[in-house]
Amino acid sequence: MTARMLRLFPGPPEDMALDGAYLAHRLHERGSAGAPFVYASFVASLDGRIALRDPMTGESRLPAGLVSGNDFRLFLELQAQADCMVTHGGYLRDLAAGRLDNVLQVGTQDATRDLARWRTDNGLAPQPALVIASASLDFPMPDSPARHGQRVLIATGAAAPAERIAQWRAAGHEVLAVGSGASVEGGPLADALGRQGLRSIYLLTGPRMLDTMLRDRRLSRLYLTTAHRLLGGESFHSMLAGPELGDAGRLRLCALHYDASAPDGTGQFFAHFEPRPA
Repeated sequence: MTARMLRLFPGPPEDMALDGAYLAHRLHERGSAGAPFVYASFVASLDGRIALRDPMTGESRLPAGLVSGNDFRLFLELQAQADCMVTHGGYLRDLAAGRLDNVLQVGTQDATRDLARWRTDNGLAPQPALVIASASLDFPMPDSPARHGQRVLIATGAAAPAERIAQWRAAGHEVLAVGSGASVEGGPLADALGRQGLRSIYLLTGPRMLDTMLRDRRLSRLYLTTAHRLLGGESFHSMLAGPELGDAGRLRLCALHYDASAPDGTGQFFAHFEPRPA
């Protein structure tokens, strides 16, 4: 049976199919080389947790209570609209260690072939480019991007280790210096990717990248799934972990949907927001 959800805003309320809901946003058409459309997504609990951290090992994990097939379908639809996806070195280290699943490609499984066809039908490359943001440049390169013909760019800061920059370039990878220090900065990254012809940029990163994109006024849209449960836990991650944002954190609700069935019958909200003009 096809998953359904209830649109609550903008009204009036309407029952609608979940599949295709985010594809209808046509994010790949919203940006340009001079002003790429930069979007991010998170799933959180009612008490604002996006991950829990093991105080003994320091490793972070996505709690099972936040995971649902309906949210994952919408995540995949956001991937399908990207010219490029931005990930980070920490994800690649966790991927190599077997702690996380590989989500670097679109439409490679039988259940998601429709998304691969959607990309082809809408004039997008078979796979989005992959951008790896890293200050240390110390991460393993998975083999899946090469197997799927993905373009790979590495983004770092001007103060990143010169020897590692040289190593990655010698291995045939493009390295972009997009920050005045060691870390990647949102504005320079968006500008550099726009010059590369990448108009829709999906952030598969975390709080640090969200923070710099907001502060540099380059985030175009934020998608947020809120699972209707409280997680607790003394050591956790939330969507942001830096100083106060001030006016850069002002967002406007664009749409709100209610999924009564997941996760585990507790229900969840799907919302997306856009920053308010300065």
